[in-house]
Amino acid sequence: MAPGLLDLVHLTTWAVCAVIKLPQLVAVLRAGSAWGLSATSLLLELAGLLVFLRYQIYYGYPLETYLEYPIVIVQVVILLYCVMHFSGKVRRALFYAVVFWVGWYMLTLQKCIIDLAMNLCTLVSAASKLVQLQHLWETKDSGQASALTWGMSVYASASKLQTTWCEILILIRYIVMLILNIWVTATILHYRKTKKTD
Repeated sequence: MAPGLLDLVHLTTWAVCAVIKLPQLVAVLRAGSAWGLSATSLLLELAGLLVFLRYQIYYGYPLETYLEYPIVIVQVVILLYCVMHFSGKVRRALFYAVVFWVGWYMLTLQKCIIDLAMNLCTLVSAASKLVQLQHLWETKDSGQASALTWGMSVYASASKLQTTWCEILILIRYIVMLILNIWVTATILHYRKTKKTD
């Protein structure tokens, strides 16, 4: 890929990631409900994002390869808190915050821990998408799930395929995330269409 085009892809990916969860957050706040969203899916997504960010920092990857992750993590935390608030589980938020904080430091106690966590990271992130899909299938209603947020996730995953060729493990992660993000987006749109025609 040409250097100028690569810079454009990086820039647009950062821009998308800067607002990726905002449509979802707006939908939840506007409705005053988290119907259609899975807190378990968000917890798994957060775990995957934190492991991936920690791995990138630990091994000294260039900042531009993971700069958007802290921004997305903050958005996921805020969204997760809102989901827990609207589902009456806000007391669990402190427990999860402590678990993630301790996990962040434990990841780098030894090299083998961070390597193992990264090897499992794609499975955890894929599980987060599959849990959201299962939730949509069970309820047969997209509720407050934002197709725009998931569509932006598709773009972010696809753009990372263009910019990441350095490590097969990371490349596989982005391919799996792209496929699952497309699947969740299509499922949300399907149930939204079904709901309108009923």
